[in-house]
This record gives sequence, structure tokens and C-alpha cells, in this order.
Amino acid sequence: MEVRVRLAPSPTGSPHIGTAWQALFDYVFAKKMSGKFILRLEDTDQARYVPESEKEIYETLKWLGFEYDEGPNIGGQFGPYKQSERLEIYKKYAEELKEKNLTLEDEGAIRFKTKKIGETKWHDLVGDKDIIFPNNTQEDFVIIKSDSYPTYNFANVVDDHLMEITHVIRGNEFISSTPKHLMLYQAFGWTPPQFAHLPVLVGADRAKLSKRHGAKGALEYKKDGYLKEAIINFLALLGWSHPEEKEIFSLEEMIKVFDFKQFNPSSAFFDETKLEWLNGEYIRNMSNEELEKRLDDFLVDHPAKGKLKSVIPLVKDRIKKLSDFVPLTDFLWESPEYDREIFESLKIQDLRLMMDKVIQELENMQKPWNAKNFEQVFRKLAEQEKISVTQMFQLLRVAISGQLVTPPLFESIQILKEEETINRVKEAIGFVTSS
Repeated sequence: MEVRVRLAPSPTGSPHIGTAWQALFDYVFAKKMSGKFILRLEDTDQARYVPESEKEIYETLKWLGFEYDEGPNIGGQFGPYKQSERLEIYKKYAEELKEKNLTLEDEGAIRFKTKKIGETKWHDLVGDKDIIFPNNTQEDFVIIKSDSYPTYNFANVVDDHLMEITHVIRGNEFISSTPKHLMLYQAFGWTPPQFAHLPVLVGADRAKLSKRHGAKGALEYKKDGYLKEAIINFLALLGWSHPEEKEIFSLEEMIKVFDFKQFNPSSAFFDETKLEWLNGEYIRNMSNEELEKRLDDFLVDHPAKGKLKSVIPLVKDRIKKLSDFVPLTDFLWESPEYDREIFESLKIQDLRLMMDKVIQELENMQKPWNAKNFEQVFRKLAEQEKISVTQMFQLLRVAISGQLVTPPLFESIQILKEEETINRVKEAIGFVTSS
């Protein structure tokens, strides 16, 4: 039997990172089993439908490389993959339940009559355990709303059966709904899929991560400069463990070793600090050429585009996200903005006089400047003026960049060139004098 799994998001807003998390395990399991990964849009909640979010679902999957085998825009053998286009199908199956005397009407809606005797159980792949619900805990539930649209519980079961879904991978908030779904399968005489309920994804406050509770949209991480490889690796570690206890591994490696038995059923903590660390590791392990390409793609309408080669070695160990490149190197592409407080933080008594001496040394140095001579000149000046070497070089750094933190000083000066460096120091003197 071919393994078939589906991702079934609701286009009611930007897909948050939890959607990408579930998509990862759907995709990995499908590839592990040489099966099919299917996308279905559960858009029956028309009051909350957001057209733009549908586009963002496609964009998120494309960015992460989770290409679906069947779904909207590419089709498949099971008809439309948007529930709003399958209304006649649900109507037909609701009629079938009505003929079996398993429904009742309620103010224009149709309810399914649940069993009240006995119990419903299934074996869950996450935790490798049986889950049992007494049937008397399950109330009759709406399957067709008064607007003729199906509810999630009904459309979900009908579609999973008709699309021949073999494994349903979803969050464990759906555990309480599973008895309802299994009762529908039984009512139709259908074989249910296997279920794998993923652990709860929680934020820093240990509350469930959701759009209503501060979860960022998946594409926001792309805009923030996170690499897709780091995002995938990080998501994989939320609730699941590599059998060799590795922390850094590729998607391809994960596919080879994936097993539901490696899940921890308890809550998975979404630690953005760890994500940032992991992203930094991916950046440092990347070739300079690849990082140059990634940054060039990331820097839309930025003056650094096409001029990155000499800068990459200076920033590679200093950035954790691609977006960190911008504030760190802005001074290389445009004149800095100075801040009086930053100059004062250097604690140099006669700042104007010291900067005049700096400019004299810069103008007197033989060109082209070299690193060894540059360092010697300003170490000597620091000694003569009875300030620390750190103060001297921080003064130079602030004068050319307006910042206390930059890539290595002399290498930055080499990119700026001698004339621009001298001009920057003169501008800084003007600022200090006037402020």
C-alpha cells in the first residue's frame, strides 16, 4: 500500500511556524516511505478566509523545499483540493448518513449522532500507545452548517478517505476530536488511517504557540534572514530527536533515519535563541561563495548588492542571521550618522584635539596604507597621548562608522579606501565641534 500523507492548513491568515513544523514531518515521512505528500486547503470557514494567506501557504512550502505531489494548482486524481470546491461531495455523504438514520437536523444544520455506549480507541504512532475515550464523552456534533458548508470534522474525514490518506500527522490538540472522526469512519464502513499526534508546540511562556499567541508567520523568519536549512533543522528538533543525538543535520539525513518512535510526546519548546545560534552555525559552515550568493539574494535594493566578495570574510563570524549584515556594515556603503553619546563613551578628555592628531597621522602615512604600519602608528599615538590602545582604535572605529561594533577595523578601512577614511574622520571632527 502506498503511503499518502496530507498537510491541510486553513487559509485564515499567514501560516505560522507551527504549520511549517507539521509540514516537515508530513514531508519527511512521505519521502522516507517513498510515498506521496499532498496539500489540501481546508477553506470551509468562509467568514475567516483570507485570500492572501493561500498564496503565503504556497510560498512557505516552496521556500522550505516541501514540494507537494498532489494539491491545488497541480491537481491529482481525486478532484479539487480546496474544500470550498467539494461541497456537492459532502452533501452526498451527509445524505448517506441521513439514510442510515445517523443524523438529526438542528436549526438548519445537520448533526451526526454519536455512539454513547462503549469506547473508541486507536494506536497512536507518537508515543507508540493506545488512546481510549469512553463514547459517552462524545456529544452529537454538526457535520453540515446552516450555510451548507461542512464542518472541519466532517470534511476532514470524507476527504481523507476519498484521497486515500494512509497516515494523518497533526497536532495533539486534535486528539479529543479523533473519536468523532473514528465514529464517522465506522458509520461509513471505511478503514481509518493511522494517526500520529505531534506534541504541543509552546513558546517562551510555555503557552501553546499559535497565531493568537504571538507565533510569527513562517515567512517572517525568511524576511528576518534565517536560512531555510537552519529553520528545517531547528523544527526537526522540536519534539523529535536524531537517533545519534546529533543537533546539526540535513533534511536528507533526517529522511534516512526518521521514525515516529523518536518523538517525545511531551511539549516541545520553541526556543528562538537556539534557532538564532543554529542559524549562525549554518552561516559559519557555509562557503564564502555560498554566503555571498545568499546575502546577494537577501539584500533587495541594497547598495551592497554585487559588492560583497571582500566583505564576506569580515562578517561571517559576526552574524547569526543574514539581516545582521545590514546594521553591521551600513557604514561601508553610506556616510554614518554620529551620536554624541557614543563619542563620550570613549572617555577621551580633549576629544577634538585627539581627533586633530588622528587626522594628521592619517594624512602623513605613506599610501597605500598597510595594516602593520597602521597599527604601529596609532599604538604610538595612544602611548604619547596617554590613552589606552583600545580607546585609540575605538575612536577611529567610531569616526569612520559611527558605531562601536564593526567588522575588523583596518580591513574595513581597506574597503573604504584612504581618501574616504580621511573624509570620514574630518566629518566626525565637524560633528564633535558643532555638537
